[in-house]
Amino acid sequence: MTSPLQQQRAIITGASSGIGKAIALSFAQAGCNLVLVGRSQERLASVADLVSGFGVEATVYPLDLSQLSQVQSRFQAIAEKCGPIDLLINNAGMGYTNLLRDTSLTDWQQVLDLNLTSVFQATMGVLPSMRDRKKGTIINIASIAAKMAFPEWGAYCVSKAALVTWAKVVAIEERANGIRVMTISPGSVNTPIWDTATVKADFPRSSMLTPEVVAQMILQAALLPTEAVIDEMTIMPSAGTL
Repeated sequence: MTSPLQQQRAIITGASSGIGKAIALSFAQAGCNLVLVGRSQERLASVADLVSGFGVEATVYPLDLSQLSQVQSRFQAIAEKCGPIDLLINNAGMGYTNLLRDTSLTDWQQVLDLNLTSVFQATMGVLPSMRDRKKGTIINIASIAAKMAFPEWGAYCVSKAALVTWAKVVAIEERANGIRVMTISPGSVNTPIWDTATVKADFPRSSMLTPEVVAQMILQAALLPTEAVIDEMTIMPSAGTL
């Protein structure tokens, strides 16, 4: 049976590792052509080699999404060069832990810039072409932290809560243009985010979700008939919130 994603094209941000890499592999298996966005040319190329084994096209676009002034124009250029773009998966983001009273304005802004504003700018880059075609799906990866307050995760919680609300507004504004907007909020996922310098937390990773499980949920959301949409979905590890 032919997949509904066969020969469609998806942009995946943060595609070089973790959830983004798993999304790339699951979408490639479904026959979807890919545009892989991330900071590392080398790691993106490695993912592209893997997904090309499923017979799909994979284009690599190294881009630092924290450079906000470039994001919208770069995504518009991607849409023009690689289009039509059927799906945008806003997955890239960063983790950050610190007490709010110890969070500098610079750190606060860095988290909001990457987890929220870069998503806004990337989406604005592809929306015009989706509007022209009266078709498109945007899937945003948020977090359980959008709904639950965790001590020392204040900036992160705020960024993800804002992302969820932002996505709901875009969904309402673009519904008449045939564009679906969905948000997937995972609980703890065993990804390299736990090894980054901005995250100081020690949780049992064996109890976390795997990137592959989260990717399968995102794939299922994308496979929904065009007349259906998941407004927001939370997926948790069976061990509960860590």
